[in-house]
Amino acid sequence: MKALDITDLEKRYPNGVEALRSVSLEIEEGEFFGLLGPNGAGKSTLIHCTTGLAQPTGGSIEIFENDAIGHYAEARQAVGLAPQEPNIDWFLTVEETLDYHAGYFGMPRRERRERTEELLETFSLTEKKDERTRTLSGGMKRRLILARAMMHRPRLLILDEPTAGVDVELRLELWHYVQKINQEGTTILLTTHYLEEAEQLCDRIAFIAEGQIVAEGTSEALAERFDVANLEDAYLALVGRGELSRSHIEVTPEVEA
Repeated sequence: MKALDITDLEKRYPNGVEALRSVSLEIEEGEFFGLLGPNGAGKSTLIHCTTGLAQPTGGSIEIFENDAIGHYAEARQAVGLAPQEPNIDWFLTVEETLDYHAGYFGMPRRERRERTEELLETFSLTEKKDERTRTLSGGMKRRLILARAMMHRPRLLILDEPTAGVDVELRLELWHYVQKINQEGTTILLTTHYLEEAEQLCDRIAFIAEGQIVAEGTSEALAERFDVANLEDAYLALVGRGELSRSHIEVTPEVEA
């Protein structure tokens, strides 16, 4: 079964800007899929259309065979979203943030309490559970946003730049967690500007540029498509900055004293 099936998706704004132009994308259930592209390429717009935050101009979106545009309730139940920008209520505590989110998805009180305790422990937030979210560090906010996205046990988890601005320790910690839940069956769609992150985690990757999918495949297939050595060089070729390839950096030999 396809976890996400997007066909000829279009998004045109009233000012005439075409953010998405006939985008088609298929993600199989259980896949770890990466979506890469420069700023303004259409990544966030695609996610917003998929999660009901934006209304597409044309095309179709199905999430586990549920229409995500015309009949969104069932489709939305299957999706967890960890957005790029923190969108948490600064006046709630950490525990309340998770509990309220679970309530939106109709989870019974006892299940909400058990799931909250589980995720507080998983994301090292237990000691912070009674703190207001506005007092959290940037890294702790990232942990909370991911925990919130997982509260209702979504079958499709969408991660929009989940490790932007976090330290190396937290980035690796999050890598281990998302790999674990993917191995347990959760389908993941990841957008990131960290090429090594996509290369390490994703089964397949799509490049998006100017609102269109321009290439798709494994890291190796994309490198071959652009006739380069690796995913990073393929991406640089995509954005027209091949001269920045690390293979062009000359290493000056050390001179012995």
